[in-house]
Amino acid sequence: MKVSILIPIYNEFRTFHDVMERVKSAPLPAGCTKEIVVVDDGSTDGTAHMIREYAQRGEIVAFRQASNCGKGAAIRKAIELASGEAMLIQDGDLEYDPNDYPRLIEPILKGADIVYGSRFLDHPRGMAFKNLLANRILTIASNILYGANITDEATAYKAFRAPLLRDLPLECNRFEFCPEVTAKLSRLGYRIHEVPISYNARGIADGKKIRARDGFEALWTLIRYRFSAKPVMRAAPQALAAKKAGQS
Repeated sequence: MKVSILIPIYNEFRTFHDVMERVKSAPLPAGCTKEIVVVDDGSTDGTAHMIREYAQRGEIVAFRQASNCGKGAAIRKAIELASGEAMLIQDGDLEYDPNDYPRLIEPILKGADIVYGSRFLDHPRGMAFKNLLANRILTIASNILYGANITDEATAYKAFRAPLLRDLPLECNRFEFCPEVTAKLSRLGYRIHEVPISYNARGIADGKKIRARDGFEALWTLIRYRFSAKPVMRAAPQALAAKKAGQS
C-alpha cells in the first residue's frame, strides 16, 4: 500500500525542516511505501523556499497556493495531488510524532476505513485548559449528534482509505476540515477506529494558529452538517458499495 502523507503548511519556517526529516524517516508497516505531499498555503516567512528545495530534490510532491486560503483548502489540494491508496494528515509543526504512523496505518491494512489518532487515549503534554475543554466539547458533540463513539474529534492525525476522501464533497476552508470530515463520514455510516498517539502541545507564542473562534466554528460545522439536506458523497466509492451490499 502506498501511503500519502498530506502536509498543509503555513508559515512554519522554524519547524518545517525538523518535521520533514521526521516524516521522511518515520516508519510504516511492512510492505507500505510513502509519498509526501506538501501544500504551502501562501506562506510569507521563508517556508516556501524550503519546500521548493525538497521538491527540487524529488523528495516531495509540492504545490503553492497563491494566497492564504486555510488548512481545509490546502488539504483539498493535497488530496487532488496524492496518489496513495491511503492518506494521512500531518501538521507542519512538532506537536504530533510521525513515529506513530504504524499505529494509524495498521488498522487500515486490517480493514478499517478511517483511523483517528487520539491524544486522550494517551496523556497529552502541555495542553492548555481552554484547549482541553474545547476538545472535550467537540468530541461530546460528535458523539451526541452522530453516535461517533470517539475520544478525540479534533485530532490532526487522521488516516483514511483514499477513495473516501476523494469522493467526499469537502468545502470547508479553515480548521473546520476536522468536523466536516467527521460529520460527513459518520452520516454515511462509517465507523471511526481510534488508536493512542503521543502529543506535545505548543502555544500561540510557538506559532499555534488555531483560536477560540475556530472552536465555535467547528462546533457549528458539526451541528449544521448533522441537519444539512445536501448530499454528503459525490459518488459511492467501492468501500461504501461493498458495505451496502453486505447489509442487503
